[in-house]
Amino acid sequence: MTAGRRDQYTDRSESFGESLLGEILDRAHELPPHLIGPLVSDVMERLGGRRPQVLLQDYGQLLLVPLPGEGLTGGEPQVIDDSAAGRCFLDARSVELPEDGGVRIYLPLLDGGDQVGVMVVTLDGVDDHDRRMLHRVAGLVADLLVTKHGYSDLFFGVRRGEPMSVAAEIQWSLLPPLAMIMPRVAVAGILEPAYDVAGDSFDYALNEDVLHLAMIDAMGHGLGAATMATVAIGAYRHARRAGTGLPEIYGFMDRAVADQFSPEHFVTAQMMRLDTTTGHLQWVNAGHPSPVLVRDHRVAFRLTGPTTLPVGFGGPEPQMSEMNLVPGDRLLCFTDGLIEEHATGEEQFGEEHLIDWVNQLERTGRGIRAVARSLSHTLKRARGGHTTDDATLLLVEWHG
Repeated sequence: MTAGRRDQYTDRSESFGESLLGEILDRAHELPPHLIGPLVSDVMERLGGRRPQVLLQDYGQLLLVPLPGEGLTGGEPQVIDDSAAGRCFLDARSVELPEDGGVRIYLPLLDGGDQVGVMVVTLDGVDDHDRRMLHRVAGLVADLLVTKHGYSDLFFGVRRGEPMSVAAEIQWSLLPPLAMIMPRVAVAGILEPAYDVAGDSFDYALNEDVLHLAMIDAMGHGLGAATMATVAIGAYRHARRAGTGLPEIYGFMDRAVADQFSPEHFVTAQMMRLDTTTGHLQWVNAGHPSPVLVRDHRVAFRLTGPTTLPVGFGGPEPQMSEMNLVPGDRLLCFTDGLIEEHATGEEQFGEEHLIDWVNQLERTGRGIRAVARSLSHTLKRARGGHTTDDATLLLVEWHG
């Protein structure tokens, strides 16, 4: 089509929707983090909305906390398990509630499947045009929150419900997003205790059709364990990005930990690779608890296989285990703190308790983000609300 014919037949004028979304895009790249709130407020006002809110999940995954900002509505944090905002957050779906003079709309703030938080606004009425526009605005706001997160402490401060240890600070800065929801595969993880975790960590990467995943547990507590976990995850990422196989990744991690720490220090580890087109799973185990396979909403079996010594002990090259998943299968990876209780005179929480709770939660049919979070919090309550060790889990679902 020539330029003249394009001018004749193509309408390039700016519609209301383009103008609204364009305002966000035009201002985004130079927008200071603390002005996200006023920008959301301005956009919502142009849509005829009032009482806008942006709610962020706290580190403990218990509350949704209002983001401060001129034009945004404040208020008390909302309990995720007992609020409309929480329902929107857990199910990643909008919620509409009638109220005097209008409709209160809760929209999930999604970025790559990760749930950033919830955006809320009241409109006099809502139709499909409003819903479409609000969902697109929510997508742009989620992207803004993620991109601005890296160079401001604002969002860290909002999400903290209590003081955080230096070790936990290190671990949270090391983590990838807690959730990733893609067409073929989904991942969701959680760390406890959120404000004092030290040696536990996990990492994942989706490179084309292959999901790479690792879970580790560095011995000890406090800053020393966090430092060792940092070295182990750094070595894992370095070897993974070099394109090496799982046994070679173990060897690289093992040497890195052994070179930096004394001989009695070690890290248990589980490394996996999942072909998301075929469901073919490969894994190596270095002294770590075996993952659980959940099929048809029940625990089917443990992924047992050959193991080698923990990272740092100079074990033999690990043998790789393999199996093929069935669409809908879920893998639960966890650290020993989830099933063990180390307090003197107390019994271990036990694997059977874990399996029972997994089966109960799986029957609800909820997505893996909600199941991972509920499982961790349920187990914590069953232990009396505390743990003497880090307790971390990572849930993976292959959609097929």
